[in-house]
Amino acid sequence: MTARIGVVTFPGSLDDRDTQRAIRVAGAEPVALWHKDKDLKQVDAVVLCGGFSYGDYLRAGAIARFSPVMDTVIDQAKAGLPVLGICNGFQILTEAHLLPGGMLGNDHLHFICRDQKLRVENAGTAWTSDYTAGQEIHIPLKNMDGRYVADRRTLDELEAEGRVAFRYLDMNPNGSLNDIAGITNAAGNVVGLMPHPEHAVESLIGTGRTDGLPFFTSILTKLVNA
Repeated sequence: MTARIGVVTFPGSLDDRDTQRAIRVAGAEPVALWHKDKDLKQVDAVVLCGGFSYGDYLRAGAIARFSPVMDTVIDQAKAGLPVLGICNGFQILTEAHLLPGGMLGNDHLHFICRDQKLRVENAGTAWTSDYTAGQEIHIPLKNMDGRYVADRRTLDELEAEGRVAFRYLDMNPNGSLNDIAGITNAAGNVVGLMPHPEHAVESLIGTGRTDGLPFFTSILTKLVNA
């Protein structure tokens, strides 16, 4: 049976269709989920896509965190449902306390859009198993509030427990502490990152490479072997 992966659309989401396409390219069935609905339609995993939910008017992800769908996402994520947060989705995951830390404005105070080099630090999560630890990849990055911050104790825990999933290489594009580009929860089912893997699944778009595709094939591997 084909795996069903939900993609949540909030007011201001920009990359829901791109994410659905990436899921389809990987071989799964994308399922559109609306932010006002608590029903996840029996999906096997959920992606919170990129964009500017609610215009980032209060703080990036802060309003979306209280959308009705998030009540269900939070409950099921704590029960083991795989959840991926991309860019604004990462911000929402921190606001929902499914991932620690928070996101602030880029240290240079400008929106950034570039192809970004990353190193895979943790290849043991539900969303990264088709990578190898230490692998270097190129993924598009576009954000205004992409600076990952946390207190020293949290940073030390993330590092000690191997929960930094991705790290920026060559340059730190937004001032994120410890060059962190993405993290995972302790169970490995919830992952958030600022770069956009859905824009790097076909050679004709994004970086011209397919370095983002393993995010979506990894979750299929996880679901098949569950």
